[in-house]
Amino acid sequence: MRIHGLQKMSLVDYPGKVACTVFLGGCDFRCPYCHNAELLKEDAPEVMNDTELLDFLKKRQGLLDGVVITGGEPLLRKDLPDLLSRIRELQYPVKLDTDGNHPAELKEVVGAGLVDYVAMDVKNSPDRYGETIGIPAFNVSRVDESIHFLLEGNVDYEFRTTVVKQLHNADSFRKIGEWIKGADHYFLQKFVDRDTVPFAGLTGPSDEEMLEYRDIIRLFVPSAELRGI
Repeated sequence: MRIHGLQKMSLVDYPGKVACTVFLGGCDFRCPYCHNAELLKEDAPEVMNDTELLDFLKKRQGLLDGVVITGGEPLLRKDLPDLLSRIRELQYPVKLDTDGNHPAELKEVVGAGLVDYVAMDVKNSPDRYGETIGIPAFNVSRVDESIHFLLEGNVDYEFRTTVVKQLHNADSFRKIGEWIKGADHYFLQKFVDRDTVPFAGLTGPSDEEMLEYRDIIRLFVPSAELRGI
């Protein structure tokens, strides 16, 4: 498997663990606020292959507590289960980041015991999903299936939303709250612009707005928190 990025150590990507973060290219969404736009296609520049990654992980045993697989969208990669199996053979807990648009593949890796924690992006309320991911006619049914699968408690998980002033408002979070009601963990993180973001002119909301949105979500998910504020 081609590996498109590696952060050798992170204290924030896997809750409670010192982890490395592995980036895989290819994504089926085109979010205008994406920080990893260079990874949208599977032919993004390769930094290593899976053999080199596993050699790195062998050398870091005892130093790292876990491995984060992110993208792009990792579940697009047909050889992902094989990579996860080989990582698990090294006794690493695995966190998977996903956009939730691949419920069958999500159920496969969870059912096989290949991931310990799933972080799923909930991009927006259903009525604004297409606008938010850059696909106007998007059908949210598969995202909805992934949400309900995680809500069933099949694996430890969190939902999270990157909040963009031009794409989210109070109504967005009332509807998201209704959608994920009863979730174990939900995090709101403020959008921060970077050179890699494909569209100019997007901004994050104020801290006061973030607190307002958190309080709305807490009517449905009492444990909801803010990240990065």
